[in-house]
Amino acid sequence: MQIKHLKLFVRVASTHNISMAGQEMGLSPAVAGSYINKLENGLGVKLLHRTTRQVSLSEEGLAFLPYAENVISSVAAARASVGAGTSLPSGVLRVTAPASFGRMHLMPAIKDFTDRFPDLVLDVRFSDTIVDLVEGGFDVAIRNAELTDSSMIARKLAKDKRILCASPDYLTKYGNPAQPHELRKHNCITLGGMETWTLNSRKGKVNIKASGTFRSDNGDAIREACVAGLGITINSTWSAYQHLARGDLVEVLPQFPLVSDTAIWAVYPSSRLLAPKVRSFIDYFAERFGKQPYWDAK
Repeated sequence: MQIKHLKLFVRVASTHNISMAGQEMGLSPAVAGSYINKLENGLGVKLLHRTTRQVSLSEEGLAFLPYAENVISSVAAARASVGAGTSLPSGVLRVTAPASFGRMHLMPAIKDFTDRFPDLVLDVRFSDTIVDLVEGGFDVAIRNAELTDSSMIARKLAKDKRILCASPDYLTKYGNPAQPHELRKHNCITLGGMETWTLNSRKGKVNIKASGTFRSDNGDAIREACVAGLGITINSTWSAYQHLARGDLVEVLPQFPLVSDTAIWAVYPSSRLLAPKVRSFIDYFAERFGKQPYWDAK
């Protein structure tokens, strides 16, 4: 049983295509097929069901997959433990991240990251849908949602500070609320599933049922509607910091901060040891964002 055979099997489990998985590893379809055959022959079982249109894991393949992943991770960690400082991380690093955050804060750093780690090949997918890392074959995910999956390990990269904001034009026309309860009289722009806003006051927490003429499931749309003067909304500072700096948006009720404990996380499966390529990615962005991210710098 060879590591290269296991690596190919893990990629086939993700892509459901032997030729595609082989191509990612620089193998011809014929060689990739022979690797799978050798692995199956060595184990004495069929790991894959093959048809002319697709490939799927057999029952034995499903049972074998987590062990194959652990062997690959263990070998990578073992190599790193004796080769630290002598070689750079290499291979394909598959990353998934929220679309807006990825575009605004990952992409500007990609050139510098690849310059530091020239042997890495980045495969980055941006999506606002929370994907299954194992099923999708991803090494690491950036998330700014509540973490509920106990099978994942998370490292905090930065605080996700959220504020109430509005455009100067809107506040000039409709007034600037001085107390949380005054929000009920304003047009509030809401993100799907976040219609109740909780603010801190000297007397305790205040819950406001926000309502208005516009809501969306997309943070960029919420921000741009706010910039256009449609109303008051909640926005993350990482999303709105440029508009705040230009004066397109201003913070509303800063003396009554939102109750929020959200953060930007790097997440990876707990079933895998931390591979050098994943560690390099997480360490890089933890350093880049720092204790006070540049988007919150005053």
